[in-house]
Amino acid sequence: MALDACGITGIDHTLVGVRDLEAARATWSRLGFTVTPRGRHIGWGTGNYCVMLEEGYIELLGIVDSSQFSNNLDKLLEKREGLLGLAFGTPDANACRDALAAAGLKPDGPKQLKRDLELPTGTVTPEFRLVFLPPESTPEISAFVTHHLSLELIRRPDWLQHANGAQRLLSATVVCADPVEAALGYLPIFGPERVKVTDQMTSVSCGAGALRFIKADAFPKVYPGMMLQPMPDVPFMVAMKVLVADKARCVTHLKNAGVPCHAIARGCTVQPAEANGVIMEFVEG
Repeated sequence: MALDACGITGIDHTLVGVRDLEAARATWSRLGFTVTPRGRHIGWGTGNYCVMLEEGYIELLGIVDSSQFSNNLDKLLEKREGLLGLAFGTPDANACRDALAAAGLKPDGPKQLKRDLELPTGTVTPEFRLVFLPPESTPEISAFVTHHLSLELIRRPDWLQHANGAQRLLSATVVCADPVEAALGYLPIFGPERVKVTDQMTSVSCGAGALRFIKADAFPKVYPGMMLQPMPDVPFMVAMKVLVADKARCVTHLKNAGVPCHAIARGCTVQPAEANGVIMEFVEG
């Protein structure tokens, strides 16, 4: 996959904060996703389940030991469940850090992270190298860069097959005060040719996947029929768009599973109440 000037391939995965990991596993299975076995971050108080796609993935993140470090997940969950941030991907954490620094940013790391993954055949330990950026470098979202050292442990062929036909992560949407200003903050990372401004949103192409920024008053137009009660304080991440192989197959699965969905031109949307506070948009290519 092509790299941008800072050695980033695109959105590697999104993170969804959940209050009950086991309930979240059941929720996302009901949506038609194959959910991986449970993971536990070594040295942290957090655990996860993941939805692995052919390109990108979704991490369901919860607290399994409140006495340990949770990286502020506890603060989010006091207010709501939902999208809390994302990770960009890179094949070389050191080179990415150096390129980000050369672009005038202030990266921290790389730092090592491991997690135990509880397979039926025994526990394995995927490893990652993480590069962190200060908040001003990723306006209106919490983001970091991840370098997978053992991708073969978490992207297994049977985990990429989903009843809803999901194939890849297309975008994440952020509600913020000034979409254009937010998107322009990513120029040092992705460059001006990646930014697109329209009446209702401003988007940043990240290579694999895109960031989409909208104002709160554009929310009803961009996501008709979707309800957020109450509407969180801006900025907040509100939605993910996922490519599916066949929109009719996806809609049929959701209806058979008892998940209400709202028809759109290329697929359907699912209420945040059905997906741990996340609006899910399923579209056919």
